[in-house]
This record gives sequence, C-alpha cells and structure tokens, in this order.
Amino acid sequence: MSAPQRIQQHRRYLMCRPDHFTVSYQINPWMHPTHPTDTARAVRQWQTLYDTYRALGHQVDLIEPIPGLNDMVYTANGGLVIDGVALGARFRVRQRRGEEGPFREWFATHGFRVVAPIATQEGEGDLMLVGDTILAGHGFRSELASNSEVAGVFGLEVVSLCLINPAYYHLDTALCVLDPVQGPGGVDRANIAYRPAAFDAPSRAVLAERFPDAIRLPATEPESLDLNALSDGRNVFIAPYADNFAAQLRERGYHPVPVDMSELHLGGGGIKCCTLELRGARS
Repeated sequence: MSAPQRIQQHRRYLMCRPDHFTVSYQINPWMHPTHPTDTARAVRQWQTLYDTYRALGHQVDLIEPIPGLNDMVYTANGGLVIDGVALGARFRVRQRRGEEGPFREWFATHGFRVVAPIATQEGEGDLMLVGDTILAGHGFRSELASNSEVAGVFGLEVVSLCLINPAYYHLDTALCVLDPVQGPGGVDRANIAYRPAAFDAPSRAVLAERFPDAIRLPATEPESLDLNALSDGRNVFIAPYADNFAAQLRERGYHPVPVDMSELHLGGGGIKCCTLELRGARS
C-alpha cells in the first residue's frame, strides 16, 4: 500500500532570536550551568530554522529578545493561540515569569484577544491542538487545574495527559502533532507521534485509544529531544539524528526536514520549543 499524500498547510509562527541565550540556572534536567554554551552558535542554528520556515512559505513573526530572559527563545511556552485568541502563559518557575508580560503585550499589539491565565500552564509547551481537541500535559510544569480554564477559553475538548519522566517535562518534548489542523478529507487518525514511556499508564491508554495508528518511539538511553519537532502537515522539521523517527515519517508520506538545534538543546528545547503557532488575527 502506498503512503498517503500529505498536504502542506502554510503557517504563521512566532520566534525570538536567541541573542541572550545561555544556561545560568537549572530548571530542567537538560540544563547544566557548569557546561559552557555558545550563544553565537545558538543564533546560527536558530537562523537556519527561521530561514527554513521562510523558504517553505511560512510566515514568521518575531518578538524582541530581552536581556536577562535567557529562555525567551523558547516561544512555544509563551501562550496558546487559536482563532485569534491568545491565552497567555503562567510559568511555574520564577526564572521565566518575566516573559509573561512581553508575550501578552506582543499578542495584544498584533491583533489577538489576550486572556491572562489564572492557573499555571506553560503555553504550547504543554498544550497542543490536534484537530478540534487540545492535548494538555501536566505533572511537572503545568497544573491539572489549568485544563478547565483552557477548555473554557477556547470552547474545545481538553484531554489531560500526565508526564512522569522529568526529562520530558513538557508535552512537546514527548509528543509531536503531525496534522494539527483539519485539511481536505479531515485529519488522518495517525496524526501524532509520541513516546509512551514519558506518560503514566492511564495517559498511555488514552493515547492508544484515540490514536491507534500513531508513531510510537521507544524509550532511549540517554533521553532524546527528537520528538521536539514541528509539522506543517507534510514537512516535519526534526533533529538530524532522529533516524528512526525520520524513517517512520517517510513510511507515512511525510517529508522529514532535518535542522540542527543542538545548542538550544542545552536549555532543554529544540525546534518546537522555539516555535509558537499563531492561529487567526491579522498578519
């Protein structure tokens, strides 16, 4: 049987140039302040990702980096944006709380209706849109109580998923949405990839039931950020070393696009962490 034909959907993304990127504290297992980081290398890798998006026809907006906010490059954590509504983030860790205001201000000045959150949740790091459902990670950064708030803001079903491995502290480190928005013919049932070992047993059961044909990647030693990837429905932007993931993508008709973000991995993020999707509102 031939692989299904995948359809690229042009997207609008928000990114932040890592001019101030460094690892000076530890808020996840990937970060080691004693290990040197190379800001110039991080900028070059980020620029390659930016240029790759643009070359494939995607619109990329930029938010200005702010000195002292080392992790602002990980824009996915800045909020969740659907149909012109931007639900801001409320960070669990104090080192990132200074990002909350700048992201909300950017959304407001670019035509989005901004909602300030009450419960702790870290944007698209833990909130991922799949068709008309939001998958919501909790266990390390976002609290379970945020789920009802997210459902109320967007009027969509929210499915809770509990993360149990600290290396996969955000949902977007353990799950990748391959067909985020319904296109012609609807969403393929095999429209996510995930690492079952990152989730507790009830969450694994939910994912298996809802996505029976999903790509499942085995546990790795050491842990890997290969699922911190992004899809436009056809092109899937992945880490160059993710050979197993790339092979399974090709089998299903996707086009893997390798982009090296290894320097940004030192802060606990990669391609998806550096990319927030903007849905709706004016360009």
